[in-house]
Amino acid sequence: MHIDTDIELVRQCRNGDGHAFELLIGKYEKPIYNAAFRMLRDTSDAEDATQTAFMKAFEKLDSYKPEYRFYSWLYRIVINESINLLNGRHQSTELDEERIPDRHTPEISAGQSQLNTTMQAALMAISPDYRAVIVMKHFLECSYLEISEALDIPEKTVKSRLFTARRLLRDRLADSGLL
Repeated sequence: MHIDTDIELVRQCRNGDGHAFELLIGKYEKPIYNAAFRMLRDTSDAEDATQTAFMKAFEKLDSYKPEYRFYSWLYRIVINESINLLNGRHQSTELDEERIPDRHTPEISAGQSQLNTTMQAALMAISPDYRAVIVMKHFLECSYLEISEALDIPEKTVKSRLFTARRLLRDRLADSGLL
């Protein structure tokens, strides 16, 4: 049987079909992990946030409202989990190149290493609320509406936060001599 909508998979999950939830995990595991990693910049923390997000989604599946996109609901859970982990660190963690997995060839990495390090440091230096909108808009390519739904804030707030976040990033990059 081919299932082609998230709402149908959620309905099946609610009726006790564990395989339907496995299909949702398979569909969203990578983008949810990527969102967590972009927020946390730590593979272990991103894995923890991803796992916790899926566990919470499963536990609270009855609270999901089908008028919203499932992935927006799930993104909101993982962003909140990521923010909780960041707040639990009690201190700002400096960006450490050893913690960022390198998936490029040495030639490509050498040319982009300083740029990536500076960009990531600037991103990690802004508050999680601003980082979340930057990650969702520019790395996950979410629309304003999707970000609004995922973070449970009005679209105007998304636009305002995005404007401020871009300005903060620009200032940090200028301070580092990149701009």
